[in-house]
Amino acid sequence: MGKFASGKRAYFISDRSGQRYPYRDARREWTGAIVGPDEFEPKHPQLYPVRNLSEPQALRDARPDRTEPAVQQLLRKNAFSSSVIAGSSVITVTEINHGRTTGDRVRFRKVNGFNGFSSSNLSAASGYIINVVDSDTYTFSAGLETSINGNTNGDQRGGGENATVEEESETSVATMGVVFTVSVAAVTTTSVTTFDSSSITLDSSTKTFDEG
Repeated sequence: MGKFASGKRAYFISDRSGQRYPYRDARREWTGAIVGPDEFEPKHPQLYPVRNLSEPQALRDARPDRTEPAVQQLLRKNAFSSSVIAGSSVITVTEINHGRTTGDRVRFRKVNGFNGFSSSNLSAASGYIINVVDSDTYTFSAGLETSINGNTNGDQRGGGENATVEEESETSVATMGVVFTVSVAAVTTTSVTTFDSSSITLDSSTKTFDEG
């Protein structure tokens, strides 16, 4: 393999300026141009290829968002109190920091009857629409049942120690009232004549097969 001369006494002409420089001082730029040491320009960092870095978006073992189901809340002992007026169907419920709004439908469970209100009525599956009084109390109407005594002294309270409350959606309430009916129509059968392939002819005008 041949060797190149050292060029210690040689000169070269700069590709940029055309000036003469000692051969040993030659510098090659990233474009391939050979220039003098005072003309050399390194490649700008912005000209280097950028690494294709992808930013991950997906999460491992992700779970879709969901609507949390209604949870039963244990009420305080004897959280139900009747109206100060006897014969009223309005009941006041004490639930600390209930966070509910007027128009919500709630269902009570395991409620003991008191002052003319039966346990079965207070625990009705359809629930009751409430009217919020403040952050700790709300009222509802018990329907046809009314109080026997007026709660003038605040002693007409009840419900027991195990009463619970939960919010009921209107969809679930409406579903309970739906009745599904299925009608079965009479099925009739008719006899079908056998198919005679020997009597089939091709109608060239309509491009269909005719029998007989």
